[in-house]
Amino acid sequence: MKRHILVSEKSAAISAIAEALDFPSWFGQNLDALYDSLTDLSWLPAGEYVLVVPVDLDSSVSGVLRDAAKRTAESGDRKLRVIRTER
Repeated sequence: MKRHILVSEKSAAISAIAEALDFPSWFGQNLDALYDSLTDLSWLPAGEYVLVVPVDLDSSVSGVLRDAAKRTAESGDRKLRVIRTER
């Protein structure tokens, strides 16, 4: 699964991440729901999921991504990796 979506604002970033990772329909479109979904990923096959995000991504979204990647690295069979890049 490859998808390329370039955004930096909070609401657009949350929506783009949800779309890229096929979040379930019950996803709540907020930072708490983003973290919960990123640390679950049970609807996806086991493996590593990589998000490439711009360095100017909203700081609150960046923080959630960082925390979720750290959490999934510690346990489980679905890992989230976040790569920050210049546009």
